[in-house]
Amino acid sequence: MTRTDLSRNSRIAPRRKVLISGASIAGPALAFWLNRYGFAVTVVEKAGALRGGGYPIDVRGTALEVVRRMGILPRLRDAHIDLRRLTFLDEDGGEVTSVKPHSVTGGVAGQDLEVRRGDLTGALHAAVRDDVQFLFDDSIATLDQTDHGVDVTFRGGGRRTFDLVFGADGLHSRTREFLFGPEEQFHRYLGYCFAGFTMRNTFGLSHELMMWNTPGRAAALYAVGDSDDDVHAFLNFARPEPPFDAFRNPEAQRDLVAAVFAEAGWEVPGMLAALRDADDLFFDAVSQIRMPRWSSGRVALVGDAAYAPSFLTGQGSSLALVGAYMLAGSLADRGHAAGFAAYEHDTRAFVTVNQDQVGEGDAALFPTTARALEQRNDMLRHLSALPSSEGRPAHSALTLPVFVSLT
Repeated sequence: MTRTDLSRNSRIAPRRKVLISGASIAGPALAFWLNRYGFAVTVVEKAGALRGGGYPIDVRGTALEVVRRMGILPRLRDAHIDLRRLTFLDEDGGEVTSVKPHSVTGGVAGQDLEVRRGDLTGALHAAVRDDVQFLFDDSIATLDQTDHGVDVTFRGGGRRTFDLVFGADGLHSRTREFLFGPEEQFHRYLGYCFAGFTMRNTFGLSHELMMWNTPGRAAALYAVGDSDDDVHAFLNFARPEPPFDAFRNPEAQRDLVAAVFAEAGWEVPGMLAALRDADDLFFDAVSQIRMPRWSSGRVALVGDAAYAPSFLTGQGSSLALVGAYMLAGSLADRGHAAGFAAYEHDTRAFVTVNQDQVGEGDAALFPTTARALEQRNDMLRHLSALPSSEGRPAHSALTLPVFVSLT
């Protein structure tokens, strides 16, 4: 760099340094846009590496425009899962009916995307890894806000000061706990828990999902590829209260699921055996996070940490992508106080309309009584003869603004 270059750079305001906690979906998406707007971005992730695999997720409505503007839409189109059939089974494993997937999911055939979670996280990471610092196998230990920044200590022993910090660390966000206190005050439990993992596809399934139900319990096998691929296994069950003590204890999770599904029929015994050895178990409550505000001082939340909608909406990933875009753009030409206020003002209605798609006990695919199960089955038998849904307006309830970059 020449002396002239140094002189010119000295007249340019220094880049604002920001830290993002979480490298799943909201975190890398936010990192992408903040980097575009001239921020110096660091992402810290407690896992030792980027997490691959994972259950299938949807990208719909407004979120499709976000990934298009990021330039990763073609890659995600290539990774799209072509689910062709959804079959419902009774307690004995007999077929109730088989329907077109979009008739149930509310998506739009030919437009919406369904991809493995790892394919989305991989695309997001690839789009930003050369421009952003990633710190794996580490996490935030303490946050101390001042008038001039946020002093952060890391569990790995490091200490750094950032202008802003963002929590993109999921439903059970540590960043949210640092700022606002225990999760329970924001956790809206919807009455179910679920476990997801992969197992060998010994069932001859291809591009299809099969779901077994009894009142209060459901088991599903989801083959996203051909018959020699792994299959995604899914166990869902009703429970009066969320098992907070099991959220960070995989063995307790396995024990709980095994107890709930003891004596269950169909392929469930084999699924429980595979659960014991699964190295990619994902267990959680079917819940939402509802908060009166998403920021405090120089720290803000995005994605599930601020407004998890629950998997029943199919909108968790899409809200994370849209929220990251709106947060970064709102900060692009403003100070943090005005930027955070604009982010909440312009995004909250979209979040709310998507969260309001479901309420407690309102999980039509997972009935908790014999009567409700029969009513669901009757609905599905009639649904199989109907054309695919045209999609739910909530998915596209926000038109993305175009933010002006300062770079």
